[in-house]
Amino acid sequence: MPHLRPSTDVHPVTEFRAHTSALIEQVQTTKRPVILTQHGRSAAVLLDVGIYEGLLDEISLLRDVRTAEAQIAAGDTIPHEVVAQQLRERYLK
Repeated sequence: MPHLRPSTDVHPVTEFRAHTSALIEQVQTTKRPVILTQHGRSAAVLLDVGIYEGLLDEISLLRDVRTAEAQIAAGDTIPHEVVAQQLRERYLK
């Protein structure tokens, strides 16, 4: 994801209401998030759909890696030879 530029990527909610299409187009073109503020504080983030989906995929992969690391640490593993044999039996029938 491209880096946020506070000078162009932070807008009050009132500006978003007045220029919704332009800000959505900005997000789609630059692929940078837009931070919406309310009462001077961050309130929401507007992301390109492709960037959002990529973040969800990355989070899912990181969770799988964390689960695998915990399983390895707990000794919950299967020897390579056993897995190879199971795959041969399943797919090479």
